[in-house]
Amino acid sequence: MEILSEVGDPNVAVVYIGRTFKGNIVEFVESIPTYNPAEKWVLIVSSLNGCPVGCKMCDAGFFYKGRLSLDELMEQIEYPIQRRWNGKPKTRKFKVQFARMGEPSFNMAVIEAMRLLGERYENFHPSLSTIAPIGTNKFFERLLELKKEMFPTNFQLQFSIHSTNPEQRDEIIPVRKWDFEKIAEYGKAFYDEGGKKITLNFALARENEADANVIAEYFPKEYFLIKITPLNPTVSALKNRLTNDVDLETGLPMKHKKFVDDLRRLGYDVIISVGDTRENLIGSNCGQYILRFLKERPELREAYTFARGFEFRVS
Repeated sequence: MEILSEVGDPNVAVVYIGRTFKGNIVEFVESIPTYNPAEKWVLIVSSLNGCPVGCKMCDAGFFYKGRLSLDELMEQIEYPIQRRWNGKPKTRKFKVQFARMGEPSFNMAVIEAMRLLGERYENFHPSLSTIAPIGTNKFFERLLELKKEMFPTNFQLQFSIHSTNPEQRDEIIPVRKWDFEKIAEYGKAFYDEGGKKITLNFALARENEADANVIAEYFPKEYFLIKITPLNPTVSALKNRLTNDVDLETGLPMKHKKFVDDLRRLGYDVIISVGDTRENLIGSNCGQYILRFLKERPELREAYTFARGFEFRVS
């Protein structure tokens, strides 16, 4: 891996822009959510070179040049391991999220990377965030097999929901994908007693519909939890006129407070995940992609400020 640039604060998060051995330009993130890397250390890696989906709030979908190979996935993981730990992550919880750039289910090499990491590191915790596109059944069959074999209690699987209105969800995630019934069926099969519940993620915009009764209709609380995240400041969110509904100071939704209250009344575990706001300035948060900002350089307040002085050529 040739590192072309790095942006951030090593005590919070660092975004690396690198060139793989095949010549692909990728972004990957090293994050320390607890500020103590010996307790928890997180890598967020790209699965594709770009992304063909084009979600309304995500900056990584402005181009697509294909899948990354297994070795290209591992380069993004091995570089920060070597840099910080000199070969082996000495941390209680070593988490790798396949969530930076690209829908991971489009790349079967993601399965092999998880297997390799599980064999190599006893403290490895896999995490995968997906929209579950139509046509990826083989990927999810193999993912289920791998989870049952190697990671029955420590696999974090997250489905991107964002809206409980199917028509609006199709606008936000503009590709054919599993409906709620299919996600629920797979999630119940994926769950293991004593393991992690399956996460339903809402990057909560004020414009999005969120109805707890729809969640209750499809997703049993015994198997699923709901994660609310702010709509992070991205180029795409600005262009599509989406407005964050989570107060970053209180950590509470504003327009959708009833959604959260209703979910909790119904017995759901609800996580409202507001990280260090410096991650927006770094550009390491979900949906952010520094190369998109450098290409277009919009007027974005409270985002990508660490990269503003960069003179990086974006093709």
